[in-house]
Amino acid sequence: MSKSFIITMAVPAAILGMVSSTDAAAPGIAFKSVTVDLPFGDATFPGGASADAINNNCLACHSADMVLRQPPMSRTAWAAVVDKMRSAYKAPVAGADVASIVDYLVHTKGTGHD
Repeated sequence: MSKSFIITMAVPAAILGMVSSTDAAAPGIAFKSVTVDLPFGDATFPGGASADAINNNCLACHSADMVLRQPPMSRTAWAAVVDKMRSAYKAPVAGADVASIVDYLVHTKGTGHD
């Protein structure tokens, strides 16, 4: 037998021996299920009826807190964001609601100039 053949066979055998010995060395490990209560952001956008479109369309993917922490943007920028949500991310926002959502975002997080 050649030296390279012995090395070729010995290395995998040694690795296999290490793997099987680590499995045997850890008896008594038991996994158990746990329950974790995660906080739920049930807050809605403030504003009553003027917030209906954004509450009905955007809260499925975004928390109100996350949206309201975005930097102020122009009407054009907010319209582009809403369009991106619909076209790139396939957000199920009805076309009839887009103007109301953009108006709400401009009113609450607009720059004051378009």
